[in-house]
Amino acid sequence: MGAEGDLAETRLARGCRCFAIWVDGALGGYGWLSTGPEWIGELQLEISPRPGEAYIWNCVTVPAQRRKGIFRSLLLGISEHMRKEGLQRLWIGSVDIPAETALGPAGFTPVLHFTVLHLAALHLTRVTGGDPSLAKERTDVLAVQPGLSIRPTRRRRH
Repeated sequence: MGAEGDLAETRLARGCRCFAIWVDGALGGYGWLSTGPEWIGELQLEISPRPGEAYIWNCVTVPAQRRKGIFRSLLLGISEHMRKEGLQRLWIGSVDIPAETALGPAGFTPVLHFTVLHLAALHLTRVTGGDPSLAKERTDVLAVQPGLSIRPTRRRRH
């Protein structure tokens, strides 16, 4: 987990779960899952999954295993495991990277699009799009509406 390795114990203590993919006996990638509130540093907001929902976050593929489907396999594995546990919805945030193409095939549907800009100590966020039928869900879980917001940047380790 690199610079965040010291956070694993704290995350597990508050009920977060870590899922991993092993390739030939070595770690290929991992991701965290929370059913409680979590800070999304890239978006500078908190997500609060409702009962029966969870948030997948901090997914990492080991550099030597990238572009081999590890992320997609991780998402499918977490989704299947959580479905068996009775969860109805999983939330995930993504950034515009090649791995983002794994989200659709893994069953995820875009709810909102965030454009983020950091300027000095300010965090500018433009929220657009999203499925109108999910407006209440996204407002309950993310407490954000489409539009532009400007606020001071907050640093939080979680």
